[in-house]
Amino acid sequence: MFHVLVTLDANYLPPLKVLMNSLFRNNNRPFTFYLLYSRIPEIEIELLKQFVERQGHQLAPIFVDPDLFADAPVFRHYTAEMYYRLAAHQFLPPHLDRVLYLDPDIVAINPIDELYDMDFEGNMFIAAEHTHSTKVANLFNKLRLKTPNAKGYFNTGVMMMNLPLMRKEVRLEDIYQFIRDNRFKLVLPDQDVLNGLYWDKIKPVDGYRYNYDARYYDMIQLLPNPKHDLHWIQENTVFIHYCGKDKPWKENYKGELGLFYKQYSDVLQFEEEKT
Repeated sequence: MFHVLVTLDANYLPPLKVLMNSLFRNNNRPFTFYLLYSRIPEIEIELLKQFVERQGHQLAPIFVDPDLFADAPVFRHYTAEMYYRLAAHQFLPPHLDRVLYLDPDIVAINPIDELYDMDFEGNMFIAAEHTHSTKVANLFNKLRLKTPNAKGYFNTGVMMMNLPLMRKEVRLEDIYQFIRDNRFKLVLPDQDVLNGLYWDKIKPVDGYRYNYDARYYDMIQLLPNPKHDLHWIQENTVFIHYCGKDKPWKENYKGELGLFYKQYSDVLQFEEEKT
């Protein structure tokens, strides 16, 4: 079975269903989704549960006290729920030894087995850099977060979590203290916390395969010989991540990789109209 963690508010329920639909269609194992939430009406939780169970999978909703990260900074399109993944080990079942965290603004276009079953090699997380956007910023991030020996700056949108190690080593007080100490330096808040505190406990994987930033594809098409075309992505990429404030479910979205989101969204809409 695949165990997948999501943390979000009610606004992200429609794209979450598209993500789920893409996972169901590209994998053969059953899924259990763990939803950490604070601000989703119970009727919405029940409807989501019915949707997941109709497909032969399971949803485990877990209410989180909104005061848990009440003092943590939130801004732009970020919400307090983004911090919940950092405390996931406190809420997930104690027998669970690994879980795949996914942001809801993602679609899966290939099987996830290889990443899900990957050896942690003693690390707490497995994650990817968005190399194209962090290469220039790496020095700045190291100075800002005081991590001079960090290998990179990792995106938290797709993460394998080593839960036994998290239960041993992740303390909420350390996270609160880091937020207090760096409050005015945090740019991508929860991501900064992960990279600031656990930079030496992250196993890197290829971002072009496991966390492809859709914005990058549009940029490289301007180059004479782009490294990745649509065929390469269809064959090699597992997760496409629609980072930033422009989202493919919005009418004005122009990104070319929005076609993958539309594909799974259209199928989902068709199926729901039949039921």
